Amino acid sequence: MSSSSAGATRQDGPIGPAPGPCGTEAAAGCANRPLRIAIGIASAGRPSVLRETVDYLTRLPDQAERLIVCVPLIDDAAGLTDRVDVDVIVGSRGLTSQRNRIIEAAAADTDILIFLDDDFIPAATFVSRIAAVFALRPNVAIATGEVLADGILDGGLSMSKALQVLETAGEAAEQVTEVYNAYGCNMAVRLSSVVEYALTFDEQLPLYGWLEDVDFSRSIARYGRSVRVEGARGVHLGVRSGRQPGRRLGYSQVANPVYLIRKGTMSKSRAFAQIGRNILANASGLLFKDRLIDRWGRLNGNLLALSDLLVGRASPSRILELGNPSPREMPSPSIATKRR
Repeated sequence: MSSSSAGATRQDGPIGPAPGPCGTEAAAGCANRPLRIAIGIASAGRPSVLRETVDYLTRLPDQAERLIVCVPLIDDAAGLTDRVDVDVIVGSRGLTSQRNRIIEAAAADTDILIFLDDDFIPAATFVSRIAAVFALRPNVAIATGEVLADGILDGGLSMSKALQVLETAGEAAEQVTEVYNAYGCNMAVRLSSVVEYALTFDEQLPLYGWLEDVDFSRSIARYGRSVRVEGARGVHLGVRSGRQPGRRLGYSQVANPVYLIRKGTMSKSRAFAQIGRNILANASGLLFKDRLIDRWGRLNGNLLALSDLLVGRASPSRILELGNPSPREMPSPSIATKRR
């Protein structure tokens, strides 16, 4: 990783336009040079998980120009702050807020920003395959890769297991298809579109930002294609440490889709189907004694959100009133729990 500001530690700041990335008028000039790629990771409360992922990324032969990590507390980046190959910034707690700080940090000198979860392990060619899609298809605004395995389904995967999955799968032919939304655990965006249209992650979706990937994808899709890149592969470890209580997540499973309907970034049919699947999964998981997931807490949150809808008080931010977790908790739920 290389960066003129590598190793720096910065605080929050406003997001604003920057002249660096290739904009509409500069597209021809950008075609004459390689796209500048950065990886951005938002993390909280899992310094050992974050460090393991960063160590893996910085050993890959296929690297981005910058690796930007945003944490709410500097201790959450323990072991990284003095490294010259990582840019550590401090931002307000919450996935959407932290990703906005990453956009701000990358905007001046990055063309393509790849957001990864702190426990997403990309294949060795992931970065180059994503970069090639954006380079060869100027109309692509957002892209997501292929998730080969997700540890949230069986209690989590180790790094060694993830590497085994990647090795066994090997390389695959590239196939680019349209997709309704990118998945937040591996989501690449063309920053010129983000800057030109002043797009941000919605900070009204607090903490783990349930469905923030849908909201952002549908916002940027107004200005370009949203695609899935088969062949750009990775594994999500599904590390459980630091995850949010089930009641909060269950509330978000109902309140957030309704919020996105009102905002216009999620259709009613898709949102209601999402809510129905989540409630059914939580009820059946409770019935069949699913021990891997807090199904009772999630179902309780589902029902609370439905009752709030009836009285007109449902809001994504209501989860801040449900319990009092450690300020170090924040990770995003696995994409396996966010099936569309």
